[in-house]
Amino acid sequence: MSRWTVLFCVLLAVCASAAVKTCVQKVTPGLSQRIQCVCNATYCDEFPPLGTLGDDDVAVYKSSIDGKRFERTTVKFGSTAARSAKTITVTLDDTVRYQHIIGFGAAFTDATGYNLNKLPQAVRDVAMNAYFGEGGIGYSTGRVPIASTDFSLTKYSYDDVAGDFALKNWNLTNEDFQYKIPYIKQAQNLTNGEIKLFSTPWSAPGWMKTNNDMQGNGTIKGEVGGDYYQAFALYQYKFFEAYHNNGIDFWGLTVLNEPFSQGTWQIMTLSAQQEAAFLKNNLGPLLKNSSITKDIKIMIHDDQRDAIFNYSNTIISDPDAAKYVDGIAVHWYMDEQTSPTILTDVHNAHPDKFILPTEACTYAAKDMLGDWSRALQYSYDIITDLQNWATGWTDWNLVLDPQGGPNWVGNYVDAPLIINATTGEFYKQPIYYAMGHFSKFLQPLSQRVSLKIENYIATDYLEVVGFVTPDHHRVAILDNRQAAATYTINLVDAATNKTTSIDIEPRSIATIVWNSPSA
Repeated sequence: MSRWTVLFCVLLAVCASAAVKTCVQKVTPGLSQRIQCVCNATYCDEFPPLGTLGDDDVAVYKSSIDGKRFERTTVKFGSTAARSAKTITVTLDDTVRYQHIIGFGAAFTDATGYNLNKLPQAVRDVAMNAYFGEGGIGYSTGRVPIASTDFSLTKYSYDDVAGDFALKNWNLTNEDFQYKIPYIKQAQNLTNGEIKLFSTPWSAPGWMKTNNDMQGNGTIKGEVGGDYYQAFALYQYKFFEAYHNNGIDFWGLTVLNEPFSQGTWQIMTLSAQQEAAFLKNNLGPLLKNSSITKDIKIMIHDDQRDAIFNYSNTIISDPDAAKYVDGIAVHWYMDEQTSPTILTDVHNAHPDKFILPTEACTYAAKDMLGDWSRALQYSYDIITDLQNWATGWTDWNLVLDPQGGPNWVGNYVDAPLIINATTGEFYKQPIYYAMGHFSKFLQPLSQRVSLKIENYIATDYLEVVGFVTPDHHRVAILDNRQAAATYTINLVDAATNKTTSIDIEPRSIATIVWNSPSA
C-alpha cells in the first residue's frame, strides 16, 4: 500500500469520525459519573444515524453511567461477544404482536418557552433540533397546557370574568404567543407537520370552581353537567378554535390534569362520576359537533396508575360517556408503589381504548444535574409500561433552568435540557439520552412484539422490550440496572434463527436495531 493510500485512509477515517458530533462532557467536580453534555450555537452532540444496514448487520446504541451517550457500533449476526459471568438469551418473535406506538415527547410549558427565550436564537434552534430535528431524538408528540400550570410564571386563565358563561371575554394570553405557539410551530416545521399535539387543562377559571380560585382543589360549581360544566367545555373548545386560527391543530386531549391529586398549584377535583357526566353531557357533544375538533382523541383519567383501573371503569361503564373515550392517560409519580401490570389489567378490561403515559419528571434538578440514576429510572418505567400496553411515553418540561424552573409555587424538577442563560448554552441531562433510546426508533405505528427471555431472574435487574417498525426494522431495547454485572445478551431473531451476542455493561441502556427479513 502506498503512502498516499495510507494518507487517504487516515483522512477518510478522520472525516468519518468528525461526521457525527459526540458529547462534550461537563463533569461535576468530585463526582466523575455526573455527566452533562454541553451544547451551544456552534456545537451539540447528535444521534448517530442508522445508515443502511446489511442483511447481517446489527446496530447497537449504548448510553451508560461511565459516559457513553448514544455510542454506535455494528456487530454481525453470527458474531460472539466476550463472555461475561452471565449469558441471557433474548428471542424476538414478530408472529406475536401487541399495541402500536402513538409517540414519545414532552410538554410545551410556559417555563420551556421562557427559558428558550433567554438563549440566543441560534442556540434555541439547536435545542429544538435536539428534540425534533434530523440529528435529534425524534420526538413525535407534544403536550400543550390549556392556560397556566405550576410551570408558569404566575397563574392565569383565558377568561376571569365571573358569570361569563358564553365566554365573550375569552382570549389567549401573552404566554401563548411568547412561550408556546412559536416553539410548537417550529416543532411542526421540523417534523414536517407530523407531530401529534394533545392538550390538558389544569383547572377551570376560578369563578367556575367551588373554591373560587384556579389554585387548590375546588370542583366545578353547580349541578353536574349543568351551566358551569358547559362553560368549562366551551372554555376548552375555544382553546382549539384559537390555536386553529393560529395554524395549529390538535390530535388529542386529556379531560383534566390529575383530577384527584392534591397540590398548591392549579388543581381541580373531578370524580370519575363527574368526569363521565362532563364527557357525555358537555365536552363530548361540543367537540364532535365542530369541524375543528370532531376527530380529536379524548383521553380520560390523566392521573397516577394506582387508581387508573377503578376510575376508568367507572367512566367506561357508562355507555353514553364511553362512546367519547378513545384512550386512557396516566402519570408516573406513584409507579414505585404500583405494579405496571395494572396497565395490562386496564387493557384487558377495555381493549379498544389505548393507554398513553402523559407526564413524568424527577425532582430537585439543581442538586442532581448529570445524575445517571435518573436515566435508569426513566428507562425502567418506559420499558415496563411498554411491556404492559402503553403506546408511548410523555416527559414533562422540554427545557428548564438550573434550579428546575421557573415554577410559581417552587415545585422544581429536572428536565432533559437545562439552560445556562449567562453563557448562552444548554446541557443535556441523562434523561435526554434515556428518552432518545426509545423515541428515535419507536416512531408512530411501530408495533410491540414478543420477546422471550431465558436464563433470567428478577435480581438480574434487566428489562427488555421489542418492536417492529414501519420502516422494516426490528428494535430491541434493554436496560441493565446492575451496579457491577455485565451481561452477555444472546439475541435471536426467531424468523431467521440468526443469532448475535452483545455485551451490556452495568448501569447502561442499549437500543439494538436490525433489518426485518421482509426489508
